Amino acid sequence: MVSTSSTNEDPPRPARGVSIVLAGGGTAGHTSPLIATAERLREQEPGVRLVSVGTPKGLESRVIPAAGLDLRMIPPVPLPRKLTPALLGVPARLWGAVRQARAILDDVDADAVVGFGGYVSLPVYLAARLRRTPVVIHEQNAVPGLANKVAARFAAVTAVSFPDTPLPKARYVGLPVKAALSSLDKAAEQDAARTALGFAAGRPLLLVSGGSQGAVAINTAVVGARDRLLAAGIDVLHVLGPKNITDADTAVTDPATGATYRPVGYVDAMEQAYAAADLMVGRSGAGTVVETATVGLPVVFVPLPHGNGEQARNATFLVEGGAGVLVPNAELDADRLLAEVLPIMTDPERLRRMAAACRGLVPPDAASDLARIVLDVAKGK
Repeated sequence: MVSTSSTNEDPPRPARGVSIVLAGGGTAGHTSPLIATAERLREQEPGVRLVSVGTPKGLESRVIPAAGLDLRMIPPVPLPRKLTPALLGVPARLWGAVRQARAILDDVDADAVVGFGGYVSLPVYLAARLRRTPVVIHEQNAVPGLANKVAARFAAVTAVSFPDTPLPKARYVGLPVKAALSSLDKAAEQDAARTALGFAAGRPLLLVSGGSQGAVAINTAVVGARDRLLAAGIDVLHVLGPKNITDADTAVTDPATGATYRPVGYVDAMEQAYAAADLMVGRSGAGTVVETATVGLPVVFVPLPHGNGEQARNATFLVEGGAGVLVPNAELDADRLLAEVLPIMTDPERLRRMAAACRGLVPPDAASDLARIVLDVAKGK
């Protein structure tokens, strides 16, 4: 007689790879660290399933697929900063976005969510909370945004780019940047980068960029200072922003010095522009601040005057460390730009000191560190 026994235990779930959902979009400030973290997740966990969540309005609709990531869309739910009738419709729109986000998490059987802020992140955070999926948040600015403030209350890990970011249980990790930036040998690649961008090797080069959308105040000041910069023998790569460049924006070369002003709408490989430049004029979004510090490029920062003051805060540690200069947006014009730029660019020893000061002020490979944190959380470690 053969005895049999039975149990009520569920059969074991078939083995599968780790599934991670990444949320973030709107601007390069959110998408760039997301892509950098995704790079390292693939390196550290071969076979990992990565799905990114964004909205149709943001930069992510172009750059996320270009990075080889699966992109799912949910509707944006902007939160009005003032008491207006638009606030009345927010709860219904938010709940609709949360339901769509939860459907995505269910579809990919998410083991963890890592969010980088922006409108898209809040619905994904709330959906993860509802299905008890652990959340890792990364706040790129010194002053945190609303979505990350909310999620910090229940996140498994709160990672920050700057050591004094006011979030509970914040862990200073730094800002994830692409491997092409964290491994950039600026000195070795400078001449080749200048040639690739259409400049002669050997002349000082000023990089100007107001971020992925451009900056009107910076653009106006640079155009006003252009002829005097060229007369001083300084090449200028001016990234105006895709919406700001027109047919009238053409290259100009000074016949006496040979220096060239070259306007472009956008630069996909910013590591090449950073490698080519000796000095930069730009906003102080977290991405610009950390990327330039990582590669050793001094900057004249012109913080965006709107928002909650995070851009000025972002640049503080570099300015105090002697790696950059800060000019308030309201004070920037062609004359002020020249007064800041020319003394630096005509003093090789000062440029060298500022570049050296950049290095060591930021963690060397935040993307790898954040990827390890996310994988540990996903695996329940």
